[in-house]
Parts: sequence; structure tokens; C-alpha cells
Amino acid sequence: QVHLVESGGGLVQSGGSLRLSCAASGRTFSNSAMGWFRQAPGKEREIVAGLSRGNSGVYYADSMKGRCTISRDNAKNTVYLQMNRLEPEDKGVYYCALRNSPIVTTTTPTYDYWGQGTQVTVSS
Repeated sequence: QVHLVESGGGLVQSGGSLRLSCAASGRTFSNSAMGWFRQAPGKEREIVAGLSRGNSGVYYADSMKGRCTISRDNAKNTVYLQMNRLEPEDKGVYYCALRNSPIVTTTTPTYDYWGQGTQVTVSS
């Protein structure tokens, strides 16, 4: 069983930055692809960024390219999402997800474990 806990969300002004963290329990983290997803009010959950095992594959949503960086520290069982130049449209609940596979994907059904989410609000 894997348990994921996100942190780092909050309220930030437009143009500001946030760094989200996701701590994973269990022994599969280093062999797993990880993803960050966002769910805005009234919208479906969508991928923001994903990272394969060993950092060989990385994905960024078009809306976030150039504004965010996903990274992982296998020694700490933690994945990060650094977000810069945040905009009001980036508001939502951000979820960390883990795949029982080393290959990153972009759709929610392909991830096996989810955190509880952390709220990000961007004021204009």
C-alpha cells in the first residue's frame, strides 16, 4: 500500500510562486512514475506535470510549460512541483499521483494511488 501526502499549497498573488511537495510511503516510489494533477472548480482533473522513474521522461501540460518544474528525490520519497508566474487560472486542488509503472502517462485512470490534494488559490 502507498500513501501520498501533499503540502505547500496556499494563497498567492498573481505572478507569485509556490512549491508543492508530495511525500510517499511504501517501497515502490523509486520505481514509479509520478504525476501532479489539478482540478479546478467544476472541471475534470487534468495533468499538470509527470515524471518517469529515473527522470528519463518528463511531461508538462501546455498551460504550464516554462512556468513549472517537476522533480523528485528518491532518497526522501518525495516529488516536488515548483510553480512560477502563477495566474488566477492556475487555481484548483493539486493532487499527487503514483503509477505502478516507471513510465509517465497523462491520464487519471493510469495512476494507481492519489493523495488527498492541496488547495492553490491565486489572487489577481
